[in-house]
Amino acid sequence: MRYAKPMWLNSLGVKVLLAFVAGVVLSIALLLGTIYLITTQSDYLPSSDVAERTEELGEALLFDSAGRPVGFLDSEDSHRWMYDSLRHETGYRVLDADGRVALASATGPGTEWPSTPETRRLQSGPFTFELNGVPMYAGTAAVDHQGQRWYVQFAASKRIIELFQTVFALPFMGGGIVLFSLVLLFVFGACALITLRYTLKPLRELSESAAAISPRALHARLQVKDVPAEIAPLVDSFNRVLERLEQGYRVQQGFLATAAHELKTPLALIRAQTEQTEKGQERDALLSDIQHMTRQVQQLLLLAETSEEQNYIFAVVDPRDVGAEAVGYLRRMAEAANVRLTLRHDGPAAPWRADRATLFTLLKNLLENAIQHAPAGSEVCVTTSADALTVRDNGPGVAPEQVARMFERFWRGAHRRDHGAGLGLAICQEIARAHGWTLAAQRMEPGLLFRLTTRPAPDT
Repeated sequence: MRYAKPMWLNSLGVKVLLAFVAGVVLSIALLLGTIYLITTQSDYLPSSDVAERTEELGEALLFDSAGRPVGFLDSEDSHRWMYDSLRHETGYRVLDADGRVALASATGPGTEWPSTPETRRLQSGPFTFELNGVPMYAGTAAVDHQGQRWYVQFAASKRIIELFQTVFALPFMGGGIVLFSLVLLFVFGACALITLRYTLKPLRELSESAAAISPRALHARLQVKDVPAEIAPLVDSFNRVLERLEQGYRVQQGFLATAAHELKTPLALIRAQTEQTEKGQERDALLSDIQHMTRQVQQLLLLAETSEEQNYIFAVVDPRDVGAEAVGYLRRMAEAANVRLTLRHDGPAAPWRADRATLFTLLKNLLENAIQHAPAGSEVCVTTSADALTVRDNGPGVAPEQVARMFERFWRGAHRRDHGAGLGLAICQEIARAHGWTLAAQRMEPGLLFRLTTRPAPDT
């Protein structure tokens, strides 16, 4: 069984953050591995430490008036206890140019060093030797004083160096690594997060702008300003696609309006000629067909007009006045169908910003649809409130699976008294979208309720 990939795993920001965390973890692992190899698998670190210590002793060496070494500066003399306490673990000595010992620590390797080529070699740098079977790390540093060269040697046993590294150096180094890792993770992680938010902000704005583009706003274009260079070509391509879509949409709407307008005159002439013929069943059927075609043409023309945003003139409108006008306009149609039309007001009045003519058309179409489906002797009620308008009938309603199709073009219910064009509810939906409103149908028991609210639909 295959599972869908979580959306957050496909996020560019998450991927960059995960790459950052992986880089931090890898860096820490490499650092720890390097330290482990240096401290446990190599003599480089102990030798370099001893050599460095030897250089420090050479710089602190003191001489008497005769130019012979007699000790060290106070800062180094304070470490004399180390040579007394550790005895055979650490020591120093000072040799003349002939290799004779001129100064040495009181006890320890300084006075007990074996005579080997390594200990006798008067050359700056580290070396090793054994003292009573104990490996020793040592170093030599050359010191020039009053035209004479002296050699300072310092030695420390391998076991004392390992003791200091294990007990003191490594824990301290481990704590430093942990602290460094936390700082690296949180500080740099916060910087990466802020950088990502700043970098991805233009992409979020692009997404919001693209989501706002609808058939009514095909003239809108995505802004290339502040867009990352990698995304700019995609935005340009998207804008060119919008241009082609807008052109195609305008051509389609223009053809629809032109065709509907051009059909009105021939239909009017055919109707006039038919009315002049003798009365009969064929004449009445032909007139009915012509009336049906005329209504379809009118609805197509109205649909083309309502689909164009520039055809709307918005102003402050009282929905109660528009409701009263629509009810009065369709009063005779309702009486012919033996249906009562009522108008009610729910709560205080509140003006709407709307195009009055198209709001009247919307309400008229809803009422016509309700009258066509309402049974004889029933009531169709229009209710207005501060932010909503409803039309309720008591007809047979529609099946649950058909509710979603009611606003499709050319869809017609099965219980109409006439042969409608199937465009009335589609026109209502176009008008609602142009105003940013929500128009929805709801099954009742019995009947159907259409609710128009001034709030936009949740998915817009």
